[in-house]
Amino acid sequence: MTAQHRIALGGLALMALGGCQTTPGADAGFLSRYDEMTPRRNSLRAAVRERRDEVGAARIERVFIEPAVVVGDAGATVAEEDRAAVLSEVDRQVCYELSERFTILPAPHHEAARVRIGVARITPTGQVSSAVSAAAAYFIPGPLDVRVPGTTGGLAAEAELLDPATGDQIASIVWARDATVVGTDAPSLSRVGDALQLAEPFGDAVGDAFSPADRKPRPIAKPDPCAAFGPRFSPAEMAAGLVTGLYVPELSGATRRDPR
Repeated sequence: MTAQHRIALGGLALMALGGCQTTPGADAGFLSRYDEMTPRRNSLRAAVRERRDEVGAARIERVFIEPAVVVGDAGATVAEEDRAAVLSEVDRQVCYELSERFTILPAPHHEAARVRIGVARITPTGQVSSAVSAAAAYFIPGPLDVRVPGTTGGLAAEAELLDPATGDQIASIVWARDATVVGTDAPSLSRVGDALQLAEPFGDAVGDAFSPADRKPRPIAKPDPCAAFGPRFSPAEMAAGLVTGLYVPELSGATRRDPR
């Protein structure tokens, strides 16, 4: 890398660091309650508020994850099939994370806690700028992706864990994050490429928010309770990213919802 490239990358990094924390949005009105939620202190790039009843969470072993839904006009500026893809990826990532902490049931059960998920914002990704960013990565190699400012997308979502007997909220999270100008959020030719990538850290956050503090991650059950969503790892997707510098969601192997 030349000195000019280092200077340019350093300047972009400073710009990104200046706005790396996503500004919290208004409550979407999806959760059954919002009181007693507190900001997560160790969150660097996402805006996160959460609450958990530790005693109630410790009693939960089995959960049923309801399909994620769009809240209000979230994603109104993207195509219906793109909204469906985001909902599917959110379901997928939440299932992956919760399966390491709870037993996932394929259908509702009177002894299983319910997980409700609402997608409150889908900010589109700039497709043309993504191609430019991928080309720039060829000249500025390294582990970080450099994006065109003002063209990155984002995702905001809410989720709650409900008691199987009473329906009361045991845990909840309000989460929002925008892709960064300099970081590991890869450019994509998909209009929802950033929202799809951000579903993974949202799933991580849901797992942390719902799981009792002393519960350790467990091995994935066999058969995989999340197999219907596709593989947990895609060599083709990783290879495409290394070759093109782009995130290519079509190669993830994920099963997408029918938007109809």
